[in-house]
Amino acid sequence: MLAVNAIFFFDWNIFQRLDILAWVIGIPVIVAALVWLYVQRKQTALLREDLSQLTKIKRHPIEYELVLKTMKLAIWRMDVATRVVTFDCDYRDATDSIVFPSGAKLDDVVNMMMPAYVDHFVKSANELITGRTDQVHGQYEMRIPHTDRVYWSETYAAIEKRDLKGNPLTVVGTTIRIDRQKQAERELIDARNHAEESDRMKTAFLANISHEVRTPLNAIVGFSNVLPMVKNEEERAQLITLIQENNAQLLRLFDDLVHMSRLEAGGGTVKKTRFKVKTLLAEIMEEYSQHVDASHVTLFIAHTDSALEVFTDRDRLAEILRQYVDNAVKATTEGEIVIGAEKQELMLHVWVKDTGKGIPEEHLNEHLFERFVKVDEFVPGTGIGLSICRSMALSLGGKVGMKSALGEGSLFWADIPIE
Repeated sequence: MLAVNAIFFFDWNIFQRLDILAWVIGIPVIVAALVWLYVQRKQTALLREDLSQLTKIKRHPIEYELVLKTMKLAIWRMDVATRVVTFDCDYRDATDSIVFPSGAKLDDVVNMMMPAYVDHFVKSANELITGRTDQVHGQYEMRIPHTDRVYWSETYAAIEKRDLKGNPLTVVGTTIRIDRQKQAERELIDARNHAEESDRMKTAFLANISHEVRTPLNAIVGFSNVLPMVKNEEERAQLITLIQENNAQLLRLFDDLVHMSRLEAGGGTVKKTRFKVKTLLAEIMEEYSQHVDASHVTLFIAHTDSALEVFTDRDRLAEILRQYVDNAVKATTEGEIVIGAEKQELMLHVWVKDTGKGIPEEHLNEHLFERFVKVDEFVPGTGIGLSICRSMALSLGGKVGMKSALGEGSLFWADIPIE
C-alpha cells in the first residue's frame, strides 16, 4: 500500500514538472509564432505595394511617351562642362528638317537662331549654366539649316543636377514648335489694328460726311432764299444753275451711301443684260462734260469698237466708271481725262486715265480701295467711291487696280468677265 502511494505521488510530481515546462517552453513559442505571423503579413503587404509600384513604373514610360507625342515635345539634356546637347526624344513637327546632329553643341543652337534673338538666348543660357537662376523660358525664331525657311520655337530649361558646391552639372529642357500660335497671334494683332483703323476711319467719315452734306445743303438753302429777291433774269438763271449743281452733288453723295449700304447688306441681285459698251461710255462722258472746264480740261473717249457688245450688269459697270471719272474730274484742273474699253479674251478691260496731280507712292496699294480712305483730306469726297468700285467688280467676278505717279496723273482700271 505504501509502495502504491509512493508511485502515485511520484507520477503526480512528474506531471506537475512537465506542465510547468510546457508553459515555460510554449509561451515563447506562441509569442514567436505570433510575431512571425505579424512580420509575414507586413512583408506580404510591402511586397504587394512594391508589385503595384512596379506595375505603375512599367506603365509610366508608355504614358510619358504618349504625353510627349500628343504635345509634340522634344526632351533634351545638356552637359554643362562640354556644352553638348543630346535629345532623349523629339516629337516636334517636321523633325527631319530641324533635328540637331548627334552631339550638337550650344553654339550650334545659337547659329540656327535669327540674329534678333541671339543676345536674349545667350544671356538666359549663361544665367542658367552658371547657376544664377534655376530655370529659363523663351520663344525664339529659328532658321532651318541649309534653307531660307524659319520656324518658331518655345523652350523651357531647368538645372537637373548640381555638384557638392552647388554648381550645375546638367540641364534638362523641353522644346516645342509654336508656328501656329505665332500665326494666330499675328492674325489677332492684325485684326485689332484693322478694327482700330476702321474705327478711326469711321469717325473721320462721320466728320467728313457731315461737312459734305452741309456744303451743298447750305448752298441750296441760301440760294433758294435769295432767288425770290433777284429780279434780273440772268442772275436768276445763274442761281438756279448753282442750286441744280448742288442738288446733283447732294444726290450723288446719298447715292454713294445707298450703294455702300446695299453692298454691306449682301450686294443685291446681279442683273446681266447685253449692251454696247461705247454707248455706255458716251452716256458717262455726256454726264460729266458739264462738270469740267472745257477751256482747260478735255474729256473724251479713247478708241473703242462701236460694235463691241458684252453681257454683264450694266448698272454696276456704269457705277464703277462714274466713280473713276468723278475722281479724275476732282484731281484734274488742266489736261485731259480719257475713258476707254477693250475686250481682252473673256474679260472686258475698262479704264479712266487723267493728267491730274497723281497719287503719292505710299498710297499706291490695295489699302486705297478700302472704305473711308482719302488720299487728300482737302479734296471733296467721302472716301467710299473706290471701295464701291472694288465691291462691285468683285460681285461680277472681276478685279480693279490703278497706276499713278505724283504730278503726272493716274490710271484706274477694272477687268470684268463677259460672256
